[in-house]
Amino acid sequence: MNFLLENWMLLAMTLASGLALLMPVLKKGGGLDPQAMVQLMNREKAVVIDVCEPDEFSRGHVIGAKNLPLAQVNDKLPQWVKNKSTPVIMVCQVGARSSRAAAVARKLGYENAHSLSGGLRAWVAASMPTEKA
Repeated sequence: MNFLLENWMLLAMTLASGLALLMPVLKKGGGLDPQAMVQLMNREKAVVIDVCEPDEFSRGHVIGAKNLPLAQVNDKLPQWVKNKSTPVIMVCQVGARSSRAAAVARKLGYENAHSLSGGLRAWVAASMPTEKA
């Protein structure tokens, strides 16, 4: 106990550095980064679903993505992706809606549902290709 009292600054720096190392893991939220998404698309033929509204989708999206707005995921995803073991990657502008869509897909039984962490912005920032509808 004496050691902790005498070296409180050392302890504080240790805790701060540990927290700084954990921040990227905590912020990521379990989503895929663009490179991991490309690997999943190429290796396992993942289906990419953009959950943005149609006007956002028409302004730009991941090449080959299908547009299924978030409000329709619960009803229409089973019609679009029949095999529930197929990898499904949800994409939106910044990653918030796609995280919710991935959670909905997992509740529907799609155990391999993912979200693009950072959304289309992260995709573009990683110099990945997009297309307009």
